[in-house]
Amino acid sequence: MTSVLSSMLDLVLPRECGGCEAVGTLWCARCEDELTTSPLEVHPRVDPGVPCWAMGTYTGPRRGAVLALKERGRRDLAAPLGRAVSRTVARLRTLGHIDPPQLADLVLVPAPTRARAARGRGGDPVERLARAAAGVLAPEHVSVPQVLRMRRGVRDSVGLGAAARAANVAGRIDFLPARWDEPRATVQHRDRTILLVDDVLTTGATACESVRVLSSFGIRTDWVLVVAAV
Repeated sequence: MTSVLSSMLDLVLPRECGGCEAVGTLWCARCEDELTTSPLEVHPRVDPGVPCWAMGTYTGPRRGAVLALKERGRRDLAAPLGRAVSRTVARLRTLGHIDPPQLADLVLVPAPTRARAARGRGGDPVERLARAAAGVLAPEHVSVPQVLRMRRGVRDSVGLGAAARAANVAGRIDFLPARWDEPRATVQHRDRTILLVDDVLTTGATACESVRVLSSFGIRTDWVLVVAAV
């Protein structure tokens, strides 16, 4: 019965790959392969002061998957994006760019999303893909504390330049200490590798303010890792 209902639903709403819109699958092998490319080191216009890495440019299946996850309610795409993030973390560890002695030392901090946008998307897509990545890496060890929150008043940044984006988020990202998994963050975090995770890096404004806020609470961000860079 379930198979019949699924087939009938496919006739009305054909399955489409979240990366390339190929019909017949929710995520195709070609898009999976596209997300296995070597990470790129990027240098955003608003420099967060820490190394920034992207899984690739904001094109092809990376762009398609991010847009579908954020704007079309495709929550299922957090899984392939999470796998890709986990592969990128593993690759960066192999290259020596990320080198915690064990995965228990790795913390993935989701970059903040506007509350209104998160509600409209059925939850925070960045947190969702970060948790999917942690689940592949080592769910019992890698932590994903959602400790950064955008205040009210932050506008949608689409169409804004670097200076306007920086001004838009300046002083408008809060740290939620109760959600941090280290009781004494200012001491214990120094034995952890902190990765700020986001979907897209455009000018670096959100990453820069996020790193600044974490630093103000004694938490040193080691790297920024994004799905795609513009």
